[in-house]
Amino acid sequence: MKKIFIFLLFISAFAQAQYTVNATLTEPLATDWVILYRIENGQQKFVKNTTIKKDTILVEGEKQVIGNFTFSLPQNTPAGSYRTSYKTEENGFVDFIFNKENIRFAFHPEYPEQTTIFSESLENITYKNYLNDITQKQQKLDSLQVKAIQNPQLNLSKKYKKTLAQINKIQQKYLAKSNGMYVQPFIKATLRANTAEIKTTVEDYMSNMKNTFFDNMDFSNKTLINSSFLINRISDYVFYLNFSDNKNTQQKLYKKSIETVFTKTKDVLFKKEAIVFLIEQFETTKNLEMIDFLFENYYEQLPRGLQNQDFIEEKKNLFAAEVGRIAPNFSWKEKGKKLNLSTLKGAENFVLVFWSTGCSHCLKEIPNLHDYLQENTKVKVVAFAMERNDLVWNNMKVNLPNWHHVLGLNKWDNKVARNYNIIATPSYFLLDKNKKIIAKPEELEDLKKLVENLE
Repeated sequence: MKKIFIFLLFISAFAQAQYTVNATLTEPLATDWVILYRIENGQQKFVKNTTIKKDTILVEGEKQVIGNFTFSLPQNTPAGSYRTSYKTEENGFVDFIFNKENIRFAFHPEYPEQTTIFSESLENITYKNYLNDITQKQQKLDSLQVKAIQNPQLNLSKKYKKTLAQINKIQQKYLAKSNGMYVQPFIKATLRANTAEIKTTVEDYMSNMKNTFFDNMDFSNKTLINSSFLINRISDYVFYLNFSDNKNTQQKLYKKSIETVFTKTKDVLFKKEAIVFLIEQFETTKNLEMIDFLFENYYEQLPRGLQNQDFIEEKKNLFAAEVGRIAPNFSWKEKGKKLNLSTLKGAENFVLVFWSTGCSHCLKEIPNLHDYLQENTKVKVVAFAMERNDLVWNNMKVNLPNWHHVLGLNKWDNKVARNYNIIATPSYFLLDKNKKIIAKPEELEDLKKLVENLE
């Protein structure tokens, strides 16, 4: 009996040694899944997943459907920054700190950052309260700063200094309150490096903001490295603080801001993740110059063991056929002679078109294109046919004389078509005489307008 009693005590103690993360979604979701990640070096690491359960509650006498999910974490779960993700797109997650305590929070799934409220977890409640208090005073300070810039004659120095003192008082209060807590490095790093005196020009204000942006951030702190904090601040600095309407100036600002960022990052694993993050951000806008800049000056300078050759090849192939690039070379046989796109001569410009005899749009547009360019001696066409076999193609190309005809077997799996990221036919590329891609018109009419405007 005694052994059974001891065994039951052991089981009970083990059960109590679990931690829970409970969340309530104030609006239901179409999806019923949620994934828990741990953030390491700014990167998500899968921990576990669970389902979202729907409940009906009464709110002021009316029924409301909400969602709930719970994660159970064992006693040895490491303290750190965690993320619950419930969408594949942006803003579909809630970040929180776990440090050996139960966590409970509620949020609206469409606006998680603005609506998340923690009702259990000293770490998260402390940080959330800090952010609320410091943000209110910082906004007041910023409004005074804006007024001073708009009207330098206003005497706002006293109000500015008073508000600044209140900010510093809040900072000291929460630093003392968070002493020994996991959250303290975030509190230290969040404080803006405000100037002691109010600025009266935009140039002085922005110069100080840029020069001091990272002053309170310790890029060697493992707590910050193993979170999304530094990556988010890098994003703010590169893409929002360093901004210009002029395209050339903007590129210069990007490069300068990136150079500043990487003078701060000494941890090589975090540095790699920061480089990858920036490459992927520039990928969304197809900023090839900045992608090349990051690869050449940073990614390819990492220790060889950290470089992922598949990643390098994937990204470089992804943009190999974008405007501004030299068109990826390929070869074919024509009248018994081997030809290469890169060495093709005889015209000031070339139209490269990917098409297929099995494409109804192609069957209309390709003859139309042929008729349109028939008298144009300054433009030559390379027609790359994506086919399963050559039966229909052999008959059709006869009706399209004076073009360079290339047969690409395996259709969508054709290597050349994949190098050009062809996802639909027809796909048009307008090249200069050096085979540099100068346009990728989506429609035939757009291609015609471009050809008409060629010098």
